[in-house]
Amino acid sequence: MAPSETDRLGNFVYVLGSWHKGRFTTYVGWTNDVARRLAQHNAGTGARSTRGRSWVLLHSEGFATRQEAMSREWHLKRDRAFRKRLALAVRAPT
Repeated sequence: MAPSETDRLGNFVYVLGSWHKGRFTTYVGWTNDVARRLAQHNAGTGARSTRGRSWVLLHSEGFATRQEAMSREWHLKRDRAFRKRLALAVRAPT
């Protein structure tokens, strides 16, 4: 049986977005289970900076190794233009 893409790419970088107090915020992280991690953030058990907000998944990328995912996370955290484009693609709640 051939491994699925999720099995081969078991490490992910993700970008979350949230409207909070009239301002759109993004958060970049890495995980081996994006759905579980998003649920943790929304339950208030994720990173401290994400608590008290409702988050949506804006973007994710898969990688074969943890090192590759962490390297991409480092780059995305510094790529404000990329995160700004993601934020602009999401409309403000009415």
